[in-house]
Amino acid sequence: MTLVTGAKLLALAQKGHYAVGAFNVNNLEILQAIVSAAEAQKAPAILQTSEGAIQYAGLEQLHCLIANAARNSNMPFALHLDHGKDLKLIKKCIDIGYTSIMYDGSHLPLAENIANTQKVVAWAEEKGVSVEAELGTIGGAEDNVSSRTIVYTDPAVAVQFVKETKCDSLAIAIGTSHGAYKFNGAAKLDIGRLQVIREVVSVPLVLHGASSLPDWLIKKATDFGAKLGTAEGVPELQLQRAIHYGICKINTDTDLRLAFVTGMREYLHEHPDDIDPRRVLTAGKALLQQVVEHRMELFGSKGKA
Repeated sequence: MTLVTGAKLLALAQKGHYAVGAFNVNNLEILQAIVSAAEAQKAPAILQTSEGAIQYAGLEQLHCLIANAARNSNMPFALHLDHGKDLKLIKKCIDIGYTSIMYDGSHLPLAENIANTQKVVAWAEEKGVSVEAELGTIGGAEDNVSSRTIVYTDPAVAVQFVKETKCDSLAIAIGTSHGAYKFNGAAKLDIGRLQVIREVVSVPLVLHGASSLPDWLIKKATDFGAKLGTAEGVPELQLQRAIHYGICKINTDTDLRLAFVTGMREYLHEHPDDIDPRRVLTAGKALLQQVVEHRMELFGSKGKA
């Protein structure tokens, strides 16, 4: 199947009252695990690359890997740029064949965020590419994205922002944070704020920083050397409430990193003399796929492809 736009996947999710998982891809093995999970669950998925992933693996390489994986699968996938801030890179992604772009101007003054988002929307419209924008900031740090504090999305400003930018979807800040070391206790989402935004904004809503870091994964990771301290994520019941009240896309990266590395650490612990990277990476893929499949079930996207 050819790649589809993020807007197409989110329109179906909004109508069907579920959320599409957006999973960060950094290399071939992570991509294979996500695609296998989607096929096992018969679920749509957004395959997204951050600016950091592009710096690591290369824009052309990632595009080729993901486009080829989509062509060889019967599942609907979008290729999405996550947290794009570099306008030159955004233009390159649009031109090379990405089907969905996030412009993140949340760190800028409102007028500048609107102006830049309008520019990206104009570029994207020429190629039939959808655009996600962000209003408000979430906390924590991950990849090339960081913010010390959470600036909650103002519903009234959200109305103005969507009207002026004509973005296809909007990432909002309701209490989540990036990264694994982000909470002194689990996140508490402002569901009331989400309800108000959903009532006044018609475009699909997006939740970033929404890894759940389940207890079993934290325990396994800790058992094999990870020093996570009191790391916690967003409780799964809160994610389900957020979906019920209008979230249509949920980003996942930290859970994937933790699963991939933990799977490899566990394998090397059990096979310390094995130097075949294929077997080591396969163990990482297996645990990562397990996490992705669980997320798809949690989001209600299982069977929606």
